[in-house]
Amino acid sequence: MKPALQNILGLCLVVLTALAGTPPAHADATAPIEAATYNLRLNLASDGPNAWTHRRAMVESLVRYHQLDLIGTQEGLIDQIRDLEQMPEYARVGRGRDDGQDAGEHSAIFYRRARFELLASGDFWLSATPDRPSMGWDARCCKRIASWARLRDKASGRSLAVFSVHFDHEGVVARRESAALMLRQMAELSQGLPIVCLGDFNSTPDTPQIAAMSAALHDARTWSQTPPYGPVGTFNGFKLDAPMDQRIDYIFVSPAVRVLKYAVLSDHLDGRFPSDHHPVVARLLLD
Repeated sequence: MKPALQNILGLCLVVLTALAGTPPAHADATAPIEAATYNLRLNLASDGPNAWTHRRAMVESLVRYHQLDLIGTQEGLIDQIRDLEQMPEYARVGRGRDDGQDAGEHSAIFYRRARFELLASGDFWLSATPDRPSMGWDARCCKRIASWARLRDKASGRSLAVFSVHFDHEGVVARRESAALMLRQMAELSQGLPIVCLGDFNSTPDTPQIAAMSAALHDARTWSQTPPYGPVGTFNGFKLDAPMDQRIDYIFVSPAVRVLKYAVLSDHLDGRFPSDHHPVVARLLLD
């Protein structure tokens, strides 16, 4: 080998070795988190072609295709929750609202096993007695539950507190009081960690409860660093021609969480939606 060529190859080897051992100046150990809130629609045979058995595969495909790291679900019954647990890459926390075990709808949290380690988790009811299964204020038909988890990102070592909740659909006082309760519980249970709150609030942005949530936390849609993608509305009622102008599902974050992107996903297959709600997705970064 000629000396000049040998010198050039030697220099290249030195440079490549240095680059391999030195991360780029922009490298960040904290990768963005793909978070979603998704009302699954409970499993009702009366939904006919929209019953869970016809939708399960679509929901799983959507979750996997969009590579979601965190999913706060609402309405899922235990059979639906166990179906989603068949995706081995995800773990789950959250109990049933009726008895604090498996009965009734869940506000479960699914998280990617490879990314997060569970530090703590629990549940509370949206009522004056949040420590036990109970109906709140002027709610007429249902107990309502919120589930939470403190998670550690295995790659970065950063931790966060995640909440999933479903507000009452009838009680005006219940929805207002639920927001106040959520804010108190999040302040206590987060232990100062960044907060991500995922939920079906059964409330439009002009209501007192959403105003209260937005005053304490950031609404991901309005806080997104890039323009929102998809429709404004989040409830489709299984109708492809739904007007989609009413927003009732939200992602709220504390100031320590940046929202890089926000979307309402209107994915559908063969003329059918995976649920009667669209999933709301945000790409988040912990500061």
